[in-house]
Amino acid sequence: MFNSLSDRLTATFKNLRGKGRLSEADVDATIREIRRALLDADVALPVVRAFTGRIRERALSEEVSGALNPGQQVVKVVNDELVGILGGETRRLNYAKRPPTVIMLAGLQGAGKTTLAGKLAYWLKSEGHRPMLVAADLQRPNAVNQLEIVGERAGAFVYAPEPGNGVGNPVQVATDSLEVAKSKLHDVVIVDTAGRLGIDEELMQQAADIRSAVNPDEVLFVIDAMIGQDAVKTAEAFLEGVDFTGVVLSKLDGDSRGGAALSVAEVTGKPIMFASTGESMKEFEQFHPDRMADRILDMGDILTLIEQAEKNFDEKETAKLQKKVEAGEDFDLNDFLTQMSGLKKMGSMKKMLGMMPGMSQYKDQLENFDEREVDRVEAIVRSMTPAERTNPKILNGSRRARIAKGAGTTVTAVNQLMERFTQAQKMMRGMTRGGGMPGMGGGGGMPGMGGMPGMGSVPGGGNRKKKAVGKKKGRKGGQSGNPAKRAQQAQALEDKKAGKTKDPVGSAFGGVDLDGEEDFDMKNLPKGFGGMFPGGK
Repeated sequence: MFNSLSDRLTATFKNLRGKGRLSEADVDATIREIRRALLDADVALPVVRAFTGRIRERALSEEVSGALNPGQQVVKVVNDELVGILGGETRRLNYAKRPPTVIMLAGLQGAGKTTLAGKLAYWLKSEGHRPMLVAADLQRPNAVNQLEIVGERAGAFVYAPEPGNGVGNPVQVATDSLEVAKSKLHDVVIVDTAGRLGIDEELMQQAADIRSAVNPDEVLFVIDAMIGQDAVKTAEAFLEGVDFTGVVLSKLDGDSRGGAALSVAEVTGKPIMFASTGESMKEFEQFHPDRMADRILDMGDILTLIEQAEKNFDEKETAKLQKKVEAGEDFDLNDFLTQMSGLKKMGSMKKMLGMMPGMSQYKDQLENFDEREVDRVEAIVRSMTPAERTNPKILNGSRRARIAKGAGTTVTAVNQLMERFTQAQKMMRGMTRGGGMPGMGGGGGMPGMGGMPGMGSVPGGGNRKKKAVGKKKGRKGGQSGNPAKRAQQAQALEDKKAGKTKDPVGSAFGGVDLDGEEDFDMKNLPKGFGGMFPGGK
């Protein structure tokens, strides 16, 4: 959703790169571009004015002018202000001291309340709760039936005593649901209420009556992230009529400009708590303002990737693979298949790769990536015998032809997979020798991607060109042909022998340059991340 805004902001900051000092004209030009980018993203005008005003004030202060790298400091200022308008800190659910916790959903018809109720129930189950869904939308045709279907997909009990379609009292249903939840030991009750195509008194009165009857611990206002400027007016009307405690953004995976997400928290003063990012039950996440700001500024979202890895990778399989790598045994196709299964459970490859820092420059390659490639790779590996997976060296021409036929693909595809698997195998051997992770120096890539056909043009993919490391044919020890540079190399060698080493040089925006050879201890990775990086915990 924020692709266009992200591209515009990233392009704006490139103009600041390398400047040792920023003039007032530089700041004004940057602010002007940021203002245009936000208005094009359909952010509410009052929010844009306040946001750019704060940035200009800070950008002209000593905070920026006195910085060693003013351009990087401006990026930091924009990041801080983005986090602010998105709500500041992460806001988590308030649970009742005495269960059940009651969560009431409110919003316009078509915002996605019913589907989101199921996603919220699925998420609560993954957090160890026993949620119950309540069908209190008795007006919209088939709303009760839809909630029952959604509840079945989420694996949650649905309390639906009335058929709906205009029949039944929603306030009574919501009231009775509390006793049912207590009797069935459900610790969270999610009440799905009716919506309208527009704001009217009947809608607000019914929502207010349900709130008074059940006294919810949380009232979540569900808003379609694709409606732009209208989001602000709708949010203000519901805030006055129902007084919600938090916001949930639905359809955040849409292709609209995303102004709602950047406007609603600032205007209402209520935090964004959750976001629906796709169609499946799993595509629902806690909203973290700092992580969303990083995504918008193309800084990636590694923490969310880590959390997803912890949830979806089998700890036993990860520990088994870790021991195997540490023992110096070769990474085989059975291990590769296990890693592929874990990656599939994490969801869309496009979304995962999009969470890596600096991926906006590969946007076209990501858009063209076919998600079915993962299934094709898995089909090829599963067409092999156990002996072939354990010892890929026995794969001769006739065996590869048989595998291709069994997987419904070509021998060329099998050959490509094996070539990339060999690269992955070499990477694992390098990690076993303590050489760190090849490919991480220039911003990384995701290990395991190298074994996937079609990923050659994306960081971490196969078919990457090897960079020269300073060695030229005919020059012993990689010495330069430039006398001054040769003297510099000789001095660096003497410093190394004497134990005098310099700190790593910072990158253009103040980050650490990882192009040098540094040890990478896989044991220092967060728990569960080893599912993506064998050798980690």
